[in-house]
Amino acid sequence: MGETLVTKKKMGLTTKIFIGLIAGLIVGIIFNLLIPESYVRDTIFVDGIFYIIGQGFIRLMKMLVVPLVFCSLVCGSSSIGDTKALGKVGGKTIAFYLATTALAVTVAITIATIIHPGIGLDMSSIETSEVTVAEPTTMVDTILNIIPDNPLNALANGTMLQIIVFALLVGILLAKMGERAALISNFMTQANDLMMEMTEFVMMFAPIGVFCMIARTFANLGFDAFIPLIKYMLSVTGGLAVQCCIVYMILLVVFTRLNPVRFLKKMFPVMAFAFSTSTSNATIPMNIDTLESKIGVSRKVSSFTIPLGATINMDGTSIMQGCAVVFAAQAYGMDLGVQGYLTVIATATLASIGTAGIPSVGLVTLTMVFASVGLPVEAIALIMGIDRILDMLRTAVNITGDAVCTTVVAFQNHELDKDIFYDTK
Repeated sequence: MGETLVTKKKMGLTTKIFIGLIAGLIVGIIFNLLIPESYVRDTIFVDGIFYIIGQGFIRLMKMLVVPLVFCSLVCGSSSIGDTKALGKVGGKTIAFYLATTALAVTVAITIATIIHPGIGLDMSSIETSEVTVAEPTTMVDTILNIIPDNPLNALANGTMLQIIVFALLVGILLAKMGERAALISNFMTQANDLMMEMTEFVMMFAPIGVFCMIARTFANLGFDAFIPLIKYMLSVTGGLAVQCCIVYMILLVVFTRLNPVRFLKKMFPVMAFAFSTSTSNATIPMNIDTLESKIGVSRKVSSFTIPLGATINMDGTSIMQGCAVVFAAQAYGMDLGVQGYLTVIATATLASIGTAGIPSVGLVTLTMVFASVGLPVEAIALIMGIDRILDMLRTAVNITGDAVCTTVVAFQNHELDKDIFYDTK
């Protein structure tokens, strides 16, 4: 009897992560508002303990990403087996990702145009920062860069699209070769199992890592940083809310008839984790596991679509870019017109392909979007000060989009167990 009560009271990992997030938020605000600047506060805690533990956890998660993505994609594509079936899953997934990204930019531009975030901005009150400029990439180079000229080099550098292409080829050919490649197939399956075990081990440290990252973020930000750019934040947040709670949920209901409220409730721990880490890649293991255990999606589908989504599906980032363009255009008194906004939608959609799923990478790709419509790149410095908190929000939207797409594709390919989805445990 006593043992049963202890088991029931044992706290789950997702609950611990959420507690770590809330505790970090409270501690960060206390540090910012109540504790004066000092060597102990800034050097020992904020840039010392919080930074080291937080970044140490992120590095552990990054350590898992390349081997996990490679092994899961090889196993996923080989388990689908039939090349025709794989083509169907891949085609639907990519089409869904690109369509939702284009929708996301459109939503962002519409909301930002209504709110007018850049009108009346006092430029002198904005603290500028150095901007990293992204080199513009032609469509030809984008396509060719997907194909690895050296797979080992792609694995070493973490070039995700190239890793995905190589892993898919390996998986397809393993399925085609059958018994002739049984040894390698078994090795890849065992390697995938090993990476899942390693993921579970690393995730044990997630609550502490999340606490330190959130505490440091809010200790540095302070509420004053939000005041000059509050309308821009509202534009981005509004766009993210519409995309997550309306666009995605309508697509979920239309294509699967599943309960959207139940879906969001089951996915909330993954969204909270994505919010705290600001990296889509770090959520790959947790997303795949949640989709299998709580939504009922077959792992052979999710192990293909989730790593792909973490690489090419950046709806949250695209929303930020759409709002940033309207904000900067209004702040500089530039009228982009319908053609300019259509260019932004196309560029932001294409820029999302191959964007690394790491914190604040959207600011770098934003330079390509600004350049496409002639906006000064220096304008990005206007929003850098508050991008961290928005980056956390848009990462949560990014991974939710991946999960919705995966659920839709799994449903259409009869790889979704509704009994698991409607299980109340």
